[in-house]
Amino acid sequence: MAAAVQTAPGVPTHRPIEKYQQVQESSAELPWADLVTLDLSQFDVPGGKEKLAHQLADAVHRVGFFYITNFGLTQDEVDNQFAIGREIFKLPMEEKLKHEADMKNGHYSGYRRLGISEIVPGLRDNVEMYNLFKFNGKLDRSQPDIIHENRPEIEKFQRHIAQDTVQKLLTLISIVLELPEDYLSQGHKWDDISDCHLRYMIYHARTPEENARAGGLYSKGHTDFGSLTLLFRQPVAALQVRMPDETWKWVKPYPGSITVNIADVLQFWTNGYLKSSIHRVVVPPADQANIDRLGLLYFLRPSHDLNLATVDSPLLRRLGLKADNEVAEVKAVDWVRARVKGNLDKPETRDSKEGKQVLNGVKMKYYD
Repeated sequence: MAAAVQTAPGVPTHRPIEKYQQVQESSAELPWADLVTLDLSQFDVPGGKEKLAHQLADAVHRVGFFYITNFGLTQDEVDNQFAIGREIFKLPMEEKLKHEADMKNGHYSGYRRLGISEIVPGLRDNVEMYNLFKFNGKLDRSQPDIIHENRPEIEKFQRHIAQDTVQKLLTLISIVLELPEDYLSQGHKWDDISDCHLRYMIYHARTPEENARAGGLYSKGHTDFGSLTLLFRQPVAALQVRMPDETWKWVKPYPGSITVNIADVLQFWTNGYLKSSIHRVVVPPADQANIDRLGLLYFLRPSHDLNLATVDSPLLRRLGLKADNEVAEVKAVDWVRARVKGNLDKPETRDSKEGKQVLNGVKMKYYD
């Protein structure tokens, strides 16, 4: 990203940002998950949507994880976002804390500090994140200069994901559910008030002793809060998915891909037919264990005012899944807020075998 000259008072000067270079993949032989890959270049060809939906159907029902390729962004565009994220985490802590997220009240927008929760007694978590909500003017907040200086590029990136990539995925899922193609898109518009956000995230490498104390985990097995999560390729192997047989498999970082997973809201809307995938982050293999793991993700959240009742899908009716359920009166915004606040709980609460109460009797479990 080249430097730009300030041309008018109040217009920030672009500071040059060093180009981001992806690290080498691990050479370790790992048990990789066998996941479906959707080539989105086929979306607009005759019959393409139907073929992709057929390809996707089993994945979203059984595992909840899949890959997409040819999603309309170049590797340079993706790497530029990684570079912005790297610069955010280089900022002095005093500057980052000026833009801290109000997590105690369930708000994720802004900076999430390192070590906010206790993993095991005496050991705090090793993750920082900066959550950047949609630049649609609905939920604006303070941002560091690095965000203001690169806002046009970030907004272009956000808009492509929100208005193109996820809309194609929502269309395919609607087809799977035998609903009108635009059914799920109606609750996921760019101009909606929602908690959709781009996330810059970094897991800081720990010492071997700290990793042993944490049981080899960076993040316990969990599901995500919203509708879909998109993880841009991260070559540091650490992500694992819980398979239907309850084994953990590694998720391979294929070049030119985004890893996508189904999240809670789609599971609620389909009364469990769509699988909100259980996944965790573990210590990377030995040849990557000393590398800080920088991540770039997009979290798709539904419009705040939507409720989580089962949708009236012909497929779900045939399967006996279209019925009243216990989350019918829960609003999407209330669910997301409760999950965010729940992330501040102590580990002994989070690890309850019976699951942790979240909202209206709904429980969420965490997995080692």
